[in-house]
Amino acid sequence: MSAPDTASVERFRQDFEAVLGRALASNERVALAVSGGPDSMALLALAAAAFPGQAIAATVDHGLRAESADEAAMVAGYCAGAAIPHEILRIPVPPEAGDNIQSWARQERYALLRRWAAEAGALTLSTAHHADDQAETFLMRAARGAGLSGLAAVRARQEMEVPAQEAPARLLLLRPLLGWRHNELVALAGAAGLPFVDDPSNDDDRFDRTRFRRLLAGAPWIDPVRIGRSATWLADVDADLVAISQWLWRERALPSDEFEATLDVSGLPRAVRRYLARMAIEHVLEMKGGKRGNWSRATNIESLLDALESGKAGTQAGVMASAKGDLWHFREAPPRRSH
Repeated sequence: MSAPDTASVERFRQDFEAVLGRALASNERVALAVSGGPDSMALLALAAAAFPGQAIAATVDHGLRAESADEAAMVAGYCAGAAIPHEILRIPVPPEAGDNIQSWARQERYALLRRWAAEAGALTLSTAHHADDQAETFLMRAARGAGLSGLAAVRARQEMEVPAQEAPARLLLLRPLLGWRHNELVALAGAAGLPFVDDPSNDDDRFDRTRFRRLLAGAPWIDPVRIGRSATWLADVDADLVAISQWLWRERALPSDEFEATLDVSGLPRAVRRYLARMAIEHVLEMKGGKRGNWSRATNIESLLDALESGKAGTQAGVMASAKGDLWHFREAPPRRSH
């Protein structure tokens, strides 16, 4: 095994610091999520070479496939030989009946990784999402009729909150490889002699992502990097609307139980009401410690908005919303009656 070529290492260093928004301090840890695939192994090797002695890595063993333990051990072995601190994280409880396995795995994976990174003293957590991932996500969501938040796809930089005993810690989730193609990363991993595995789910036609991956592979005239630029512009607009909505939240939130939320939405356009409603749902979920399931900030809530704007009630992600004119109230939905 050898280090990646100098040009690739320098390119990565510049991309990483561009997404971070500043030069990385020499005493900062660079926390990396490494699954064992070629993309994440390339991320690991690039980060270790660009920031010597600063990279730390973790691999989540979901326990969903028999091979996952061996794959985590492979990453651990590589890290031991490269003197990179590494930890294997295991999900403590299996999914429940009815869970969307992919959503459950993603939610549990990020919960473990962000806590691990924060406890290790890192200010950032990086994943190996690349340009092809971005294009696939954009097209998948466009095909489903997603709105602005969904079409913004994979964010290059997101702030994450890590619950702590006294005060929540802040962690930046970074995707420094969004300008890199998958084939570039595979070639880099091969040239450096890195060990890696291919997840068989990547070729499973049951998943939408596999079908869109094949669509892109058969249409070389579609440039994933340019699709990624469009997603970036949409992410910028989405961030602006989030900032406006956060300001309006402070101005329009009315006194209510701390586990609930009441908002005055009078005179506001539907787009801003949409963002405020999502913020209210997230507030209730966070305060109650509720299970998020398939909920995300990109979740379609148009039916709920239609109900609220007509003075009716509705439920989304286990949160009940009701309207009295322009006053919208959000609280935990009561348990369903069993017969």
